[in-house]
Amino acid sequence: MSETPIDPSRRTWLIASGCAGAVGGVATAVPFVSTFQPSEKAKAAGAAVEVDISELKAGEKITVEWRGKPVWIIKRTPEQLAELPKLASQLADPQSKRNPDEFTPPYAQNEHRSIKPEILVCVGICPHLGCSPTDKFATGPQPSLPDDWHGGFLCPCHGSTFDMAGRVFKNKPSPDNLPVPPHMYLSDTKLLIGEDKKA
Repeated sequence: MSETPIDPSRRTWLIASGCAGAVGGVATAVPFVSTFQPSEKAKAAGAAVEVDISELKAGEKITVEWRGKPVWIIKRTPEQLAELPKLASQLADPQSKRNPDEFTPPYAQNEHRSIKPEILVCVGICPHLGCSPTDKFATGPQPSLPDDWHGGFLCPCHGSTFDMAGRVFKNKPSPDNLPVPPHMYLSDTKLLIGEDKKA
């Protein structure tokens, strides 16, 4: 039985057709697989964000994005926590009773405004006109701050000052404390920002 020789031009056409089919298959699969990831629109609409805080040390802050806003997670030092109750008379809303539905969920309506006293979770946007305050964790006299400053945040736009619990001081432009977003602990080292109810 004699073998028929293969036409080289036909072989090239078969290889090219096979490659084109494979590329088309991948191009079809990529959009399908990507649908398993939350879209940017879903993230902007408020998809919850999981955060690992295992490496966060006392006195440090990390920032994550939720609903297009910066959310600060701060591990306060024992000294910073000890100052919080001493500031009540200087604050506009020390117990976070103003606009709680918008600014402070029930589990954060306390003097440290948090679930765990040492961990503050708040939205880093001033309620006055939407500027982002800057960290002023160091104590003592500093430009634009009182001489007896105990650490906190300063809004650079109009001078509102907030303590280490995000509570606004009296007679400042901001009408409210920094917002506390919905959040919950998935474990001792994992936070979920954007949800606060277990399924």
